[in-house]
Amino acid sequence: MKNMRNIRFLDKGEALAESATTGVSLHCHTLHSKEILDFVPYYAERIPVVSWLWEREKRRSIHETGRPPEFDSGYWTPPLTSQQVFDMESASVRSMGLDGIVSITDHDSIEAGFELSKTTDEGKAPISMEWTVPFDEAFFHIGVHNLPASSAREIQEQLLAYTFAGGVPDDARLSELFAMLCEFPDVLIVLNHPIWDIEMIGQKRHEAALGKFLLVHQRWFHAIEVNGFRAWHENEVAIELAEQLGLPIVSGGDRHCMHNNTMINVSNAATFSEFVDDIRVGGHSRIVVTPEYQTALPSRQLSSIAHILGNYSDFPIGRRVWSDRIYFDAKDGSGLMTLTERWNGRQPWWATAALGCLTIMANPVMRKGIEFTIGDADIGRDDSTPAVNEDRTILPPAYTVTQ
Repeated sequence: MKNMRNIRFLDKGEALAESATTGVSLHCHTLHSKEILDFVPYYAERIPVVSWLWEREKRRSIHETGRPPEFDSGYWTPPLTSQQVFDMESASVRSMGLDGIVSITDHDSIEAGFELSKTTDEGKAPISMEWTVPFDEAFFHIGVHNLPASSAREIQEQLLAYTFAGGVPDDARLSELFAMLCEFPDVLIVLNHPIWDIEMIGQKRHEAALGKFLLVHQRWFHAIEVNGFRAWHENEVAIELAEQLGLPIVSGGDRHCMHNNTMINVSNAATFSEFVDDIRVGGHSRIVVTPEYQTALPSRQLSSIAHILGNYSDFPIGRRVWSDRIYFDAKDGSGLMTLTERWNGRQPWWATAALGCLTIMANPVMRKGIEFTIGDADIGRDDSTPAVNEDRTILPPAYTVTQ
């Protein structure tokens, strides 16, 4: 075990009951998340063997339709239900000797929180979402935790109206929405994985947009996320950004598949509202990092891809096969369909071959080789290292923190 700031790195099997009563697992995803597919060509071009299959399929599509496959209108959904994620995260926290609180933040959806409100104790599974906020040429993911049940759907409607409005983002309206959220004392607003170039516009351009975004909107945030599915060098910059802004850091596991969150907060709070008070009022946050985080990011990415493309015989019909959970519009007039429907239930050989390759690469025995050849950066992303200023800041030198 080692300590860094208010972050504790756990040894395998280490318990925490002597230092806290509660583990708060933030930033989980379930089948209610619609995950974009536009990353597919990027990674398909960079994974051995898969890249050959991708180039072949791209040539076939160009020959038949005059254009390569387009992924801007499709999406995939994580395999697990809200109850499955809650149960797994709760069990993981209990193994550390703590009571569990789990905040599921599906992309632009609060359905998981409403589902869990029927089966869990009050204060243990808040109504939360990960809100997609367009800004300039970028977009940012905002963790909006613990919405009031009585008005959560109305609030979600307003937030998503902004997300999908199109055109030039309206900063004045965005400020109004942030101010509305901040009026609820039990709501926690977190800037998730701020350094990650999720829109793939290039690291320098992403960080330039981030600087502009924070110049205008930083006063609305209660914390900056340290993310369990990002490399540590990136999280270090997020920590320094939080210090520059005068904000606490909180954990965010960002789980999408079968692996539990590798980071959680620990607290003596009995409910999520009490935890929010610790962050918003007291500025107190303690984070623990599990040993699983030490596995290099590319290996964990490949493992998650294998989960996404997994088949689960105990799942309900319509979600058992991986192609049931991926929706794609081929722009041929048939509209958005699952790949199972599009392929008439018969998986093409190239998909089987690509899946087999990914399954082999995701096997733990391949881990050392992947770490040696790729390191701890995103698969194939040459510009993923934070492009911070010489003084390791994101914001312009003239920036001053406003409280």
